[in-house]
Amino acid sequence: MPLWIPITIAAAFLQNLRSVLQKSIKGRLSTTGASYARFIYALPLAALYVWALNRFGGYQLPSPNGLFLIYSADGSISQILFTVVLLWMFSFRSFAVGTTFSKLEVVLIAVLGSVLLGDTLGPWAMVAIAIGALGTIALSLNQTKLTIGGLLKGMGEKTTWIGLLCAALLGASVVFFRGATLTLNGQDFIMTAAYTLLVALIMQTLMMGAWFLAFDRNELFRVLSEWRRAAPVGLVGMLGSVCWFTAFTLHNAAYVRALGQVELVFTFLAGAFIFHEKTTRVEYFGIALIVLAVILILLG
Repeated sequence: MPLWIPITIAAAFLQNLRSVLQKSIKGRLSTTGASYARFIYALPLAALYVWALNRFGGYQLPSPNGLFLIYSADGSISQILFTVVLLWMFSFRSFAVGTTFSKLEVVLIAVLGSVLLGDTLGPWAMVAIAIGALGTIALSLNQTKLTIGGLLKGMGEKTTWIGLLCAALLGASVVFFRGATLTLNGQDFIMTAAYTLLVALIMQTLMMGAWFLAFDRNELFRVLSEWRRAAPVGLVGMLGSVCWFTAFTLHNAAYVRALGQVELVFTFLAGAFIFHEKTTRVEYFGIALIVLAVILILLG
């Protein structure tokens, strides 16, 4: 089995675990505050990880170049803007359609990866991405209580384009981060992924920190005061990010994120067995499509 496959599955599991942990700080921090907590509490852990790889693992620190810094900055900004645009979309009353289209991130990763990095997809992967996209749309329709007719009717709404912008920003961040890892030629993939993650976290912590200092200092103080609940989120988030970045370093980002949709299966299982949430037929249908997409990726 190629190494990127178990690493991606681990990343999906850790991301789901991070989402479960984030429920503990829901209501205490805003969405932007929770996002910043992921960055600021993951940063020292990522720095410690890079130091340990260098000190005890014998991995040499990469020599960053201009293109690496550009890709890292673009990825960091795209990920932050995704959160901002997502919040903007939620400010509209009719955000359900936009939420559904924001789930098409994997499709846009395939397109952007091909254009920017020259990554190509095999026929199995294209079919799997299409099936997985249908599965995520089905789950989103169920969550937003939106019908197919309502989805089609709302395709011309402003929130549709905002949702697609969310997907494009999230997809762009993945492609840019993969591009950053590819610029560090000749480096071991473990250190390459760890170093890229560390640089990205430094940029994101500084960028969002400056914004909070300028516009919302109270929320910044809340992020710092809630460190007991937020630090575990940062730890699990950092471990998940290490896995994601390592997988991106090893393989085409579209394949990685397509397989990473197994996270939704973990979310479904957590909801059913941990939170005892009721499951609808639409959810079963969406999960079945995602499982089929994952199987096709593995077979392909």
